[in-house]
Amino acid sequence: MSFEELRDQDKKYISNTYNRFAVDLAYGEGATLYSQDGKRYVDFGSGIAVNTFGANDAQWKQAVVEQLNKIQHASNLYYTQPQAQLAHMLCEKTGAKKVFFSNSGAEANECAIKAARKYSFDKYGKGRYQIITLKNSFHGRTIATLSATGQDVMHRYFMPFLEGFEYADPTLEGIVSKCSDFTCAVMLELVQGEGGVQPLDVNEVKKIETFCKENDLLLVIDEVQTGNGRTGKLYAYEYYGIQPDIVSTAKGLAGGLPLGATLFFDKCENVFRAGDHGSTFGGNPIACAGACSILSRLTKDLLLEVQGKSAYLFTHLSRIRNVHSVSGLGLMIGLETSKPARDVAEKCLEKGLIVLTAKNKIRLLPPLTIKKEEMDFAIQVLNEVISE
Repeated sequence: MSFEELRDQDKKYISNTYNRFAVDLAYGEGATLYSQDGKRYVDFGSGIAVNTFGANDAQWKQAVVEQLNKIQHASNLYYTQPQAQLAHMLCEKTGAKKVFFSNSGAEANECAIKAARKYSFDKYGKGRYQIITLKNSFHGRTIATLSATGQDVMHRYFMPFLEGFEYADPTLEGIVSKCSDFTCAVMLELVQGEGGVQPLDVNEVKKIETFCKENDLLLVIDEVQTGNGRTGKLYAYEYYGIQPDIVSTAKGLAGGLPLGATLFFDKCENVFRAGDHGSTFGGNPIACAGACSILSRLTKDLLLEVQGKSAYLFTHLSRIRNVHSVSGLGLMIGLETSKPARDVAEKCLEKGLIVLTAKNKIRLLPPLTIKKEEMDFAIQVLNEVISE
C-alpha cells in the first residue's frame, strides 16, 4: 500500500480527531525509525514519551513475547504473576503501599480523583470533594480529567463538566486562594507537559506540600508524562524532595503497551475496598510483563545517563539562534522559538527528524537510550530549521 492509499484509507475510515503529520512509521530500532518507503527518521517523540527504550527493543520484546506465549489476558477476578510482580516492583522502588492498574494516563488520573474523594468521604463525610489543580494543567480527555484540566481551550463542546475542580496559580498563595471547607486534595503536574513543558518552582511545591499536610489535603502528583525515568529520576517528585499521597503514571511505564498505574502511599493504602473501582483490561499480563522489563532496567546508572544527555541537549539547544528559552527536566524538553511550532515540526520532519509540539513550543521526548550521534543529528536539524 502506497502512502497516498494509506492516507486516503485513514481519512475515510478513522475518526478525524488527529492532525497527523504526512509520514507513515513502519519499522525501526531504538530512536531510528523508517517509513514504508525506507526514509530514515530520528525519533525525538517516542510516541509522546511512551517508547521508553525506543522501537523494537530486544529485551522488552522478549519479555512481552514470553508472556504472549502463555496467556494474553485474564480477568481481575483472578491472580496473575506479572501484575503482582509489577506492583511489588513499583512499591519497592517508591515506598508506595498499594497500586491500582488501568490502561492510560487519563484512567490513572480518574482513579486518583476517585481515591482522593473517597478518602475524604470516609474521614469527613459528605461535602468535602473539591480538588485544586493548576492553571495550564492537563490531566486527560475523559469528562472528569478534562474537568480537572486548567485550560479554557479544552473546555469546549462537552458541557456540562464535572463540578468540584478549581484552577490555581502554581504558588502556595494561588492554592490557598482557591481552598475552602470543601477541598480534599491538590493535584499537580511537576512539569506541565501539554501546557508547554514548564517545570514548577521547587520552593513553591515544597510550601504546597507543607500546607497540604497541615490541612489533611491529599497531595496528588500526576506523573503520566514525567514518570518512569523521563526526567532522569524514576519519578519527578524525587527532584522536589516531597512525599505525595497519590501518584498517577502511564505512558512510558510499559514501553509501548497501554498501561496506567495509580500508586497509593500511607494515608490512602486502604482507601479502596472490593467493588469501589475496577478495570477489565487494567493490569493486563502482557502489558505488565513489558513494564517489569522496563522498570528492571531503570537503574541508577541509566538515570544518571539520562541526566547527562539532558545537560548536553540543554547546553547545545540554548545556543541555537532564534531559540528564546529551553525548559523542562531530563529528556522532557521544550523550545520556545520565534517561529510557529507546527512549522518547525513540519520542516524538521522533511529533514528526517521527528519532534512534537506543546502550545507554542517544540517538545522533545526522545527514548531514554538515545545515542550521541542521534542527539547531534537532532541539534543540527533544529539549528538549520530554527536559525534560517
